[in-house]
Amino acid sequence: APVVVLTGHGTVPDAVEAMRLGAHTFLMKPVDADSLEPTLRQAAEGVGRATDALMGTSEAVRRLRAVIDRLAQADEHVLLTGETGTGKEVAARLLHSWSPRSDSAFVSVSAARLSPERFDEELFGIEKDGRLVQAGMLEKAHGGTLFLDEVADMPWTTQGKILRVLTDQSFVRVGGDRQIRVDVRFVSATACDLAIEIAEGRFREDLFYRLNVVPVEIPPLSGRREDIPDLANHYAARFASEHRIPPPYFSDDAMAALQACEWPGNVRQLRNIIERTIILAPANRVHTIDADMLPSEVINSYEGTEHNVTSLMGAPLREAREAFEREYLRVQIKRFSGNISKTAAFVGMERSALHRKLKLLGISVRKNGLEEGEDNDA
Repeated sequence: APVVVLTGHGTVPDAVEAMRLGAHTFLMKPVDADSLEPTLRQAAEGVGRATDALMGTSEAVRRLRAVIDRLAQADEHVLLTGETGTGKEVAARLLHSWSPRSDSAFVSVSAARLSPERFDEELFGIEKDGRLVQAGMLEKAHGGTLFLDEVADMPWTTQGKILRVLTDQSFVRVGGDRQIRVDVRFVSATACDLAIEIAEGRFREDLFYRLNVVPVEIPPLSGRREDIPDLANHYAARFASEHRIPPPYFSDDAMAALQACEWPGNVRQLRNIIERTIILAPANRVHTIDADMLPSEVINSYEGTEHNVTSLMGAPLREAREAFEREYLRVQIKRFSGNISKTAAFVGMERSALHRKLKLLGISVRKNGLEEGEDNDA
């Protein structure tokens, strides 16, 4: 739920800490109703939309929300980067809803979904014989925020026109010759490496520098695995409500499988898998989601074992036990993003004992995963 802190005894450090932990606003008494009402509305609209992809208590998400809060007041152009499905549009909407532009429109344009022929008409609008035929997205976003999703897919000719808008906040409609002035904040997003797009001549370098005033990277789900239980329970409750059944409970094995999965599709993939699992759950098992009810793409990633049962049957007991311990600890370390302290607490070992066990089994740990580097206890 969105949180607005209201107190008569707060201090600046209290306010900073509250915002760091995810509060939308920190207010000091007395507060009049005229100023409280819009604050509550913005919190409900902004945070309510953001609960999908940006909910959680991980350090990565807390840092991201703090950055968005600071940028909301700055009114600079922002470029959001991150893998597909991480929640870039959710972050853009949150940025808008926390900004002074929140009373005006948030307009989203997906460059990947528009043909080059239609892009200019949708973005700039259409004019004929000096009369407006169709208002474009830029005019609709006047006073507010224009979100350019998958900006790397924007046609080359349109890129030059957008550069002019960014320079002097004016444009010409398709079929027109008059300069139309607007007041728009640009928030762009891409899952591509724009440096490569620039090097290969598909994206204008001068446009990149205009859009990339403040770069913000949205973390992948594999980098914030501790948020997966909150996200999974959130989606399960939502889809259960839609199907008019009680919210299901995730067994320990099922949650471990979800946390150990790589999630190439990020939060979007997690949401789809939770919905699919609830829809396909047998009527007599719908109240508890066990690991065997999850799709194979999750289970296979979770098991990820180098030794199946058949191969272990031909191995001596000591070798089979070591193989099981190695794979078990690999899964748990991945589940806790390489955090040795959390892994030790979960498996019931002292941290020093776990270090010795990992060294004995030849397992090295790096941040957010396995294989190379030093142990991560952040």
